[in-house]
Amino acid sequence: MIERIYSMSDAALAAQDELAAHVIRVIAATQHLPLDAIGIENTFEELKIDSLDGINIVFALESEFQISIPDEAMQSLKSIRDTVEGVRQLLAQKEQAGFPA
Repeated sequence: MIERIYSMSDAALAAQDELAAHVIRVIAATQHLPLDAIGIENTFEELKIDSLDGINIVFALESEFQISIPDEAMQSLKSIRDTVEGVRQLLAQKEQAGFPA
């Protein structure tokens, strides 16, 4: 039983890492940046991503994950971590509403 719980934790952790990697791939493609130039701790300012770039990233994320990012949430996205967590929350809401994530 303990091993099973541990395995589930590993699977959940892997899914989180997979989502972060997916979001980073979308951002890298949108901004024409090499993947290794983007880390979870980077801010948009560090990556020289301005507000117009941010809008393009939001459109790409909405399309990729079939989610809708509210305007007020867009304004709070300042880093890669913020973006990953925002996508994670929206996917969880989508799943709770009965739509596949």
